Amino acid sequence: MRRKVTVIGAGNVGATTAQRIVEKELADVVLVDVVDGVPQGKGLDMYQSGAVEGFDMKIVGSNAYEETEGSDLCIMTAGLARKPGMSRDDLLKKNEEIVADCIAKVTRYSRDLTIVVVTNPLDAMCEVARRVSKLPKNKVVGMAGILDSARMRAFIAMEMNVSMANIHATVLGGHGDTMVPLPRYTTVAGVPITELLTPERVAAIVKRTAGGGAEIVNFLKTGSAYYAPSAAAVEMADAIFNDKKKILPCAAYLEGEYGINGLYVGVPVVLGKDGVEKIIELKLTPEEAAALKKSADSVAELCGLLTC
Repeated sequence: MRRKVTVIGAGNVGATTAQRIVEKELADVVLVDVVDGVPQGKGLDMYQSGAVEGFDMKIVGSNAYEETEGSDLCIMTAGLARKPGMSRDDLLKKNEEIVADCIAKVTRYSRDLTIVVVTNPLDAMCEVARRVSKLPKNKVVGMAGILDSARMRAFIAMEMNVSMANIHATVLGGHGDTMVPLPRYTTVAGVPITELLTPERVAAIVKRTAGGGAEIVNFLKTGSAYYAPSAAAVEMADAIFNDKKKILPCAAYLEGEYGINGLYVGVPVVLGKDGVEKIIELKLTPEEAAALKKSADSVAELCGLLTC
């Protein structure tokens, strides 16, 4: 049985996500965007690349949502991108409007689907999607920790000159400046980095991880990251479609876990065919728990400004 994904937003993140999905033959894709001709042109271009790349998944572009009917998964990427000097929080109001409108439209045609949110500020936009879609909490999940931990893994690989395949990183909290990288739970071939690097180098990696998105924005000046975010979203799609039960750091709706209630916060989860199937609770030190609470408080402050 062929699966179907709606990717909302045909910008850099959305288009790259769509391309990765069809090249991995995970699903057929409907690429939706408000700009006339852009999703249609990019979709046709990607479909033609299948003759060279050897995939047979279908991809079409549209400005409307009728073609999305019967989608199994929606990946929400549309929204304003950050500019230099702009925080994710600055995006809140405008992107709330965009996410609420898009999610209302896609769920009009597909009720039995899972939503993966990529739009920033991510944790708050997950809450918008949950409220508007009225889907169960496990069916709305945010792409956050996979990207943040990927950045941390990359920085460790740069520092130690080792394969990223040997590195596992753990990052909790909101997807922003208050994220909580956990060096104790970050390992190279099973050995914590706290035993392999000096405290100063660990602290530098933690700091660079928290500012990883801003670093790329400052380089690009007129855009933001899209290769790593799209890869992270597609890893989630793969885990869901193939029921892999992967333990991945994602933005999940917490109801008491980690002492947090009624918020989307980045935590390790088991991701499978039913979306977030289990939340993994790590034992935290008092300092780590305090940092996570601070991050959750920042998410709560944003969610308090939502109007949907």
